[in-house]
Amino acid sequence: MIVYSLRCANDHVFEAWFRDSAAYDRQAATRTVVCPYCGSKRVGKAPMAPRLAKGASEPPSAPAADKKDERSELYREARRILTELRRHVETHCDYVGSRFAEEARKIHYGETKKRDIYGEASPKEAGDLKDEGIEFQRIPWLPRTDS
Repeated sequence: MIVYSLRCANDHVFEAWFRDSAAYDRQAATRTVVCPYCGSKRVGKAPMAPRLAKGASEPPSAPAADKKDERSELYREARRILTELRRHVETHCDYVGSRFAEEARKIHYGETKKRDIYGEASPKEAGDLKDEGIEFQRIPWLPRTDS
């Protein structure tokens, strides 16, 4: 297994584990690596500091281990909450796909019945909706399976 520090097009940095470097290369080429914060599929390797082994006789210090455990717990809790949010949205909202901006405008201007929707919008479409004063929220959509 290998861990890479990754950065998405929106400058979010995160770590992901892969079976080997070839597995990362395949997933990156098919854009199946997804940013856990914003859902961007434009992801590449971020600069990483090397981790040097100091030898088997020197155990890691307790504070560093505690900090890592705390981060791991926060990460698991964040993933749990985002997974629960996704389940709630998919259960209670209408999926409109790439027509999100169009449907959000229709609802905002009273051209169609008010309802909760979700879907995809390009950064330009999202900016246009914001400029028009249309309320919406971007959710960091987690992939259904880990990389």
